[in-house]
Amino acid sequence: MQFDLDKNIRYGLAYSGGVDSCYLLAELLREGYDVKAYTILDDLQITRDTDDSVTIAKMLGAEQEIIPINIWDGHEDLRANPWDRCYHCKSMVFGTILEHMRADGRTVLLDGTNASDREDRRPGFRAIHELGVRSPLREAGLTKDQVRENSAKLGLPTANKPSYACYGAYFDRGEAITPESLKKTVDKFMASHPDAADRVRTDGNIDPSPAEAAALAREKA
Repeated sequence: MQFDLDKNIRYGLAYSGGVDSCYLLAELLREGYDVKAYTILDDLQITRDTDDSVTIAKMLGAEQEIIPINIWDGHEDLRANPWDRCYHCKSMVFGTILEHMRADGRTVLLDGTNASDREDRRPGFRAIHELGVRSPLREAGLTKDQVRENSAKLGLPTANKPSYACYGAYFDRGEAITPESLKKTVDKFMASHPDAADRVRTDGNIDPSPAEAAALAREKA
C-alpha cells in the first residue's frame, strides 16, 4: 500500500486497537515510515480495543505509548454529552496525543479514518480539520471493506473484528455521563457484547488489563 506521506517526517498515530488503526500501523511499518503509536486509555474506551492495541503493537514490533486520561477531571463539555460529543472527545484525544508527540520530536499526527466514514455524520471530523490530523486511509480512498480485506492479507487478527463505538455512543444525546450512569451502560453493553468487553474500569479495585498494565509500567519507569 502506497501512502502520500513523506518518509523524512516523524509521525505519530492515534492508535485505538481497532481494525483501521491496526491496519494503518502495520502498513506504515511495512513501508518503512518512522511512526510511533499513541493509545489513549480512558473510561469511555472499549476494553478489548485497548488491550488489542498492546497485543498488535507487540506483534508488529511497534513503539507504543499508553496515555491515561481522567475524563472525570475537567472535560465537562464531553461529559455533558451534547450532539457534538465526538468533537469534544476527538479534540481531547488528538490534543493530548499532540502534546506527547511534540515531546518526542514528532510533528504530524495520523489517524485511521477511512473512506467509508461520512463527514456529514461525524462531528469528530471538525477536530481532525482543526488540529491538522491526516487520515492516510481516507486519502488513499480505502473503504472499511478494503481495510478488512487488506488486514486479512497481512494476517492481522483484527481483520474480522467487530467495530464498536465508545461507551459514550450508548448514551442518549444530552444525557450526562457520570460514573454511575457509565457503569450501568457498560454493564448493559457487556451483557449484549460479551466478546467486546470483559470488565469495567470504573472500579478502582480491579486487576489491570494489558493496556493498563503497560501504562502503569511506563509511569513507574
